Amino acid sequence: MPEYLAPGVFIEEFEIGAKPIEGVSTSTAAFLGETERGPTYPQLVTSFPEYRRIFGEFFDEQKFMPVSVDGFFANGGQRCYVTRIVDTAAAVAAALAVGPITINAIGEGTWGNRVAFTIKAASTQVGGFRLQVHYWSATKLPPTPIDPTPSVTDNVTPAILAQLRSQAATQLSEDFDDLSLDPASPNYIEKRIGKNLGLSMLVEVTHTAVATTDPPPVTPLTFLTAGSDGDNDVALIDYQGRQEPSATTGQRRSGLAALTEPAFEDVALVYAPNASAEPGLADELITHCENNRFQFLILDSLQRSAQISQIDPRSSRATQYAAFYYPWIKVFEPISGARKLVPPGGHVAGIYARTDIERGVFKAPANEIVRGALELEFEVTNGAQQILNPRGVNAIRAFPGRGRRVWGARTLSDNTLWKYVNVRRLFIFIEASIFRGTQWVVFEPNNDRLWARVKQTITEFLRTQWRQGALFGATEEEAFFVKVDRTTMTDDDINNGRLIVVIGIAPTRPAEFVIFRIAQLTSSATTVQL
Repeated sequence: MPEYLAPGVFIEEFEIGAKPIEGVSTSTAAFLGETERGPTYPQLVTSFPEYRRIFGEFFDEQKFMPVSVDGFFANGGQRCYVTRIVDTAAAVAAALAVGPITINAIGEGTWGNRVAFTIKAASTQVGGFRLQVHYWSATKLPPTPIDPTPSVTDNVTPAILAQLRSQAATQLSEDFDDLSLDPASPNYIEKRIGKNLGLSMLVEVTHTAVATTDPPPVTPLTFLTAGSDGDNDVALIDYQGRQEPSATTGQRRSGLAALTEPAFEDVALVYAPNASAEPGLADELITHCENNRFQFLILDSLQRSAQISQIDPRSSRATQYAAFYYPWIKVFEPISGARKLVPPGGHVAGIYARTDIERGVFKAPANEIVRGALELEFEVTNGAQQILNPRGVNAIRAFPGRGRRVWGARTLSDNTLWKYVNVRRLFIFIEASIFRGTQWVVFEPNNDRLWARVKQTITEFLRTQWRQGALFGATEEEAFFVKVDRTTMTDDDINNGRLIVVIGIAPTRPAEFVIFRIAQLTSSATTVQL
């Protein structure tokens, strides 16, 4: 309570009524898979060109991350976190200390051995320096270094250097001018391209001798070395990722472990291209989403899964937190323009996002065109879908004059209450919004005044959802209820600090089967009773 110790006029502000609950994002996706290069800590990407700048292009015909991310944005996606997966034994390419700074590739892999840098005097700043960084893709040879006796790296051998007498075009170059080693300077190197904080897509720099502000020596074109892709192909353990960050090596969490951090709580969709081909991965992704409770998984079938009788994703793991799509689709690669057969999940994730933005999470992401799909791996007939649909397989079908569309909206749940994707995701949206929008309640006095305010807060949020069409019912009473009083809490609950709210909502379910019953009327029939 305020104190009044002297006469006067006092103005006080106080809160009454409900606190607004803001609906959480439902269209932000997380993509997990192998990329050409880049960091292994999840990075926010808002366009495909931005993905290319950070993670590169198409480096393997059997890897589908680039084309999946492109399909996501082409179909209406706006934001996604890209989580690069590498072998646990992969190593970061690095340069020996250059004076007081150390330069490393921004992520593990042999791609870092194709990164080179030069250090020059700054253009304008007295006592400053300029760092230029270059990267060559695996299909482009690096230039001949200025040093006539360059050190041999994993990817740059004397034989290759001898073949080159002209500069090969770099895939990516970065130029950081007027850098400083003074921590007080706005151009301090660790503020510009420091570890985990900088603007470089290729390297991260650590200032190892803070006591000196002298610039590092000027250097010729120097390649990073010792980058490694590890000993094995990427496997389940790599998708699981580093569970704990390392203070000694500077490594952060990776893979699914990284997505458990609060920084990624806005992720609502999870997708790993062709996850069904990696033993145990689909099950691991399902477990992750079930434990998180606010994320939904998109799975796709194996390539060439032509035997309809053998496609039954529920037989291995039934869950209400995932949906399964079949078959694969043919698209144009955005770089080469060649036709490529790809899993459909990235495009479907974009459809989820597009539907959420244009209509709302309560609308089933079905009967929507798959943008960019040129052909289907297999045509799905009515007879085939009659087998697949009850198993929770969402078919992508071609309709004359209407294009290729997602023609299913079922989860992999064996519980009929949760068989529709939009119902499960609507509950995720409402639960996450209420959870994050009522954190202010914790440690408030647990009495009737708080109960009334909590009820009003949740009621107004659900009323908005009902008016938008997310809930079923002609009146509020039919659509939802909120109870928080002595019928929901006992004295033992109150004495032990528990505030219990009971909420009921009636979700809108999709019109999956549209039936028109038509009768023929004769001239003598004036009325008909059905």
